[in-house]
Amino acid sequence: MNTAGKIYKEEKIYKGERTQDIDKISLEGKKVFIRTFGCQMNEKDSERMIAKLGMIPAQSEYEADVIIVNTCAVREKPEHKVYSEVGKFIKLKKIKKDLKVGITGCVAQLKGSELLDKTGADFVVGTHAIHRIDEIVKRVVEGEIVVDTSLTTNINDRFESPIPETFYDGSRVKAFVTIQEGCNQFCTFCVVPITRGREVTRPSHDIIREIIELASRGVKEVTLIGQNVNGYGWNTPDEISFAQLLREINKIDGILRIRFTTSNPKYMTDELIDTMAECEKVCEHLHLPVQSGSNKILKKMARRYTIEQYLEIVEKLRKKIPSIALTTDIIVGFPGETDEDFEETVKLIKEVKFDDIFSFKFSPRPGTAAAKMENQIPEEVKAERLRYLQSIQDEITLSKMKEYIGKVEEILVEGPAQRNPDKDSTGRTRTNKPVNFEGKIPPGEIVYVKITEAFRNSLRGEIVKSS
Repeated sequence: MNTAGKIYKEEKIYKGERTQDIDKISLEGKKVFIRTFGCQMNEKDSERMIAKLGMIPAQSEYEADVIIVNTCAVREKPEHKVYSEVGKFIKLKKIKKDLKVGITGCVAQLKGSELLDKTGADFVVGTHAIHRIDEIVKRVVEGEIVVDTSLTTNINDRFESPIPETFYDGSRVKAFVTIQEGCNQFCTFCVVPITRGREVTRPSHDIIREIIELASRGVKEVTLIGQNVNGYGWNTPDEISFAQLLREINKIDGILRIRFTTSNPKYMTDELIDTMAECEKVCEHLHLPVQSGSNKILKKMARRYTIEQYLEIVEKLRKKIPSIALTTDIIVGFPGETDEDFEETVKLIKEVKFDDIFSFKFSPRPGTAAAKMENQIPEEVKAERLRYLQSIQDEITLSKMKEYIGKVEEILVEGPAQRNPDKDSTGRTRTNKPVNFEGKIPPGEIVYVKITEAFRNSLRGEIVKSS
């Protein structure tokens, strides 16, 4: 397998001795608690682990026999948070002598056996070894210490996606479905090609099979996920395009809504835009990371598009899908970013008027080209730029939310509202806006809600019609 570079900790270490064969070890009746950090890919991996383990999901770490911290390495802050979180769980071992604590995900892949000494964990499992999590945990329960960050070229191992009955028992109306993993783009700031490997496309017939099964278990909305989800099939000549995949999923009975993330502007074709406009189940929301408003910085990031090209895509989307909600990612303080470059980013968000942005300070990641670049920006400058950018976006977002007041929106009910759960229900518009409203409505129902109030992060309304 062609990997991203030397930073991979490709290790397979087993320490200690078991008292019995793996096949004779049972996890039945034991409880697992998983703390998940990071993106939707990690959330899906946590779900896969629960299904593979066959253990009972614990409601808290205090009742668990096994605790897993599924980690994110995309920025420095979530990586550091991992150490404090694992440390908290390790302290529980003084009270629960048989408790086992493990680390999985991108930090596990990045650091490997180093984490044993740093944290005192019992096992470390990388992104390519999740399909072996049941075997690994059985070994650990029997007294072994395991590190497995070995790589796999087996596509079935990468995309094995058992559906946990404990999750999809009719109570969940939304599900993530992995369609692609890894990345070939090598943006200079991004650690994903290093932690997850080169891009691999999941066969479309497997994707469709999984969604049909999810629909049979009561799922109404699927979100297709991948590092460059709209580039699906580009590196697989005998596979259908992403637009064609959307059209096939659009035909599946029981599925009411289709979303996808994260997209790359490079793959935002006219065929895809037309498909989004024509497929009634594809929601009017697109997360399209731009990262910077400066062409100079985009080039240094190796993003392979210009701001002019990005704006052309936005124009096409709004022409074909007038009600579309657009969100994006922004990195401030990339090496060499001048005040003028930053002002170009401010200009961009004022011009496009994104519904929302996910904005972050540049964080140098080990093994990436940007970490070694000259002209690193001081932390205080990055922090000030981020505060300023977010203050502007807060005004834009609130203004966008207020535009919904008086409108009647189609809401897919997700369950009780976080506040007043005995009285209110919650769901989302097709444009992905959270809406709270009075009434106890079963999850999965479609209701029509007139919006009466708007806030920075949510809407409130009243039911005017039930389906």
